[in-house]
Amino acid sequence: MGTKKIPEGTISRLFVYLREITALISVNIRTISSAELGNRVNLSDAQVRKDLGHFGQFGVSGSGYDTGELKAALERILGKDKTWNVAVVGIGHLGSALLAYPGFKQHKLSVVAAFDADTKKIGKKISGVVIDSIEDMPKIIKDKKISIGIVAVPSESAQEAAGKLVTAGVSCILNFAPTSLSVPDKVKVKDVDLSRELETLSYFLANKR
Repeated sequence: MGTKKIPEGTISRLFVYLREITALISVNIRTISSAELGNRVNLSDAQVRKDLGHFGQFGVSGSGYDTGELKAALERILGKDKTWNVAVVGIGHLGSALLAYPGFKQHKLSVVAAFDADTKKIGKKISGVVIDSIEDMPKIIKDKKISIGIVAVPSESAQEAAGKLVTAGVSCILNFAPTSLSVPDKVKVKDVDLSRELETLSYFLANKR
């Protein structure tokens, strides 16, 4: 794949394809055409072929895709063939809920560390994860080979938390704070602004006909 930049829309659709292929395998469907796969996920035959074409040749002309082979390829492309270690920074209501969220394991994500600046929380355990001081972040992230950091602190503390995560060596940040983070280009940030999403829904409700 080299350094070719893949559109984020394509990456999102690959996860959709993977879920669908996994479901097909569970009912013993061994092959599927790009048209059939597209129909199942409400996309065109051309879109499916274009998305998969970014990563090489899949399937056999006239025979479609082998679902087992396609599943293995998609898992490799999407990093789902290994488990990634995660740290949560900010153990308030949201951070505590994230530590207890069972869905991470289903997606090959393992929450192995939690950090907070509140000395009253340090040393406590939530869902099997001990809360450590933010000051201990560099050593723990290195020792536990953590590559993903989740920022669940108030907006005024988010940049500092992100900076510490970057300095400690994480490659990706999931940001729940309602503010933009400044990080080096080599670090991927994904923002999840719950307030903004809810505001979008309120607009929809206000303008519903």
